[in-house]
Amino acid sequence: MSDQTEYVPPKIWTWDKESGGRFANINRPIAGPTHDKDLPVGKHPLQLYSLGTPNGVKVTVLLEELLAAGHQGAEYDAWLIKIADGDQFSSGFVHANPNSKIPALVDRSGDTPIRVFESGAIMIHLAEKFGAFLPTEPAARAETLSWLMWQMGSAPFLGGGFGHFYAYAPFKQEYPINRYAMEVKRQLDVLDRRLGESEFIAGTDYTIADMAIWPWYGALVKGLVYEAGEFLQVQEYKNVQRWTDQLAARPAVKRGRMVNRVMGDPASQLHERHDASDFDLRTQDKLQADAPAE
Repeated sequence: MSDQTEYVPPKIWTWDKESGGRFANINRPIAGPTHDKDLPVGKHPLQLYSLGTPNGVKVTVLLEELLAAGHQGAEYDAWLIKIADGDQFSSGFVHANPNSKIPALVDRSGDTPIRVFESGAIMIHLAEKFGAFLPTEPAARAETLSWLMWQMGSAPFLGGGFGHFYAYAPFKQEYPINRYAMEVKRQLDVLDRRLGESEFIAGTDYTIADMAIWPWYGALVKGLVYEAGEFLQVQEYKNVQRWTDQLAARPAVKRGRMVNRVMGDPASQLHERHDASDFDLRTQDKLQADAPAE
């Protein structure tokens, strides 16, 4: 084991504004808004305020799958929330989500707007609203919700735990990286064993459980997050790889992954989505950009 400098916690913790690595400028130990700014409102019943991180992708994939299944009431506006700039601390966003985390949804389809925050809660709200991707048979419903809650409880170990200490911390430390790498590999083994038993996470049907887990663990086994594929030997999880490729081929998943995305290949980004035709316009933009100069 490498040399370790022991940290002795002070008697009373105090906030060091310079600590926290890459995200130190937006991390703080208090809640509430930092500035006044109303959220924009578009033309559709569903107003989503988000960013194309795994938690944001969960919801945009579900919305695109609902539209693909013929639920026209699922039309939505997706507004970009730039968390690095602190957009999540505006008064409008805090009103939609007092926890200041993306995504946040405001459902304006009824007489009174309904705010829904936490990605899992948004997915349940939408699945129940449209009667899709969440079984009603008790055993199948329980299985789906169990896996959805598994994702909600497990992802912090992957993101805030492994991802932070492996990729974002100001310096590398052996103990937290080993601790969280072990847990992430255990989680991948849980998924791999499950997907060796069934086509989809909750059984024979494609559900919100698949849509919630795929942006996190699907991206991980394809080496798309934290550049940790080799470190974690993700090629070992053959069933997760199969399932990941199966979902990635779905047109609605491809569209959902583009929405509010600001990183990676520009051709994969649709910063805001206000109409289904925005995808066609994005395609046309790419075709024009790729066209040879005359």
